[in-house]
Amino acid sequence: MSALFLLARYFSASVRGQLQYPGSTIMLAVGQFFSTIIDVVAAWALFARFGPVQGWTFGDIAMFFGMISVSFAIADFLSRGFDMFGAHFIKTGDFDRILLRPRSAAIQLIGYDFRLARVGRLLQGLIVIGLATATLSLDWDAAKVGLALWTIVGGVALFVGLMIFQATLAFWTVESLEVMNVLTYGGVQAAQFPLSLYAGWFRNLLIFVVPLGCVAYFPVLAILDKPDPLGAPAWILPLTPAAGLLFLAVSLLAWRFGVSKYTSTGS
Repeated sequence: MSALFLLARYFSASVRGQLQYPGSTIMLAVGQFFSTIIDVVAAWALFARFGPVQGWTFGDIAMFFGMISVSFAIADFLSRGFDMFGAHFIKTGDFDRILLRPRSAAIQLIGYDFRLARVGRLLQGLIVIGLATATLSLDWDAAKVGLALWTIVGGVALFVGLMIFQATLAFWTVESLEVMNVLTYGGVQAAQFPLSLYAGWFRNLLIFVVPLGCVAYFPVLAILDKPDPLGAPAWILPLTPAAGLLFLAVSLLAWRFGVSKYTSTGS
């Protein structure tokens, strides 16, 4: 059985289980849709009152917001098993059961729980991208559509990598560290705005340590046909989402090291 076929079986079982309670699933999806839409409304109110900020308009901000929201929604859909790894697998000893199966532990955790409620946030992000397109009168040609998909792939890889890194730390801390939410949920908030608005040390953090700027700021500039006010050359802007894939590869190496050091709770 291939990994993709196995994930398809996990997905089918997870969806069937959630559809046993369709009302609950729909309400959770609606909650996801409205949970962060207030950020868009607040940004609109700010720009409607004060106008462009350092050359950035509400349409630009909406494009950053929409792209990063779509990326995070897909990553959250794929990585629920890693997000709850410490409390549900290490602390209870259930990770022993996963290791006994003749399949990759990472694949089993990806397939642990596909939450349909994440569709709400995904839909929200797509609507905000549509709003940005209408506001900016943006013309989507094939190159820009391809770059948008490439940007989302890089963003999904980065956020999944952050979830895996959080789960890896649980091998030593037992509990999942909530401080990692600073990089996941906090990272989503930071990536919704242009890097040029931030202080230099924070920009460097978001480019070279946790490359959120590489999966949102730089490629979105290329989509918007805007030069980088920070001075990055135009040719490098579409290439930067690769940093998300590199971050995921490093996280998987850290995960393999963590698994090699795992000691069962014996429960």
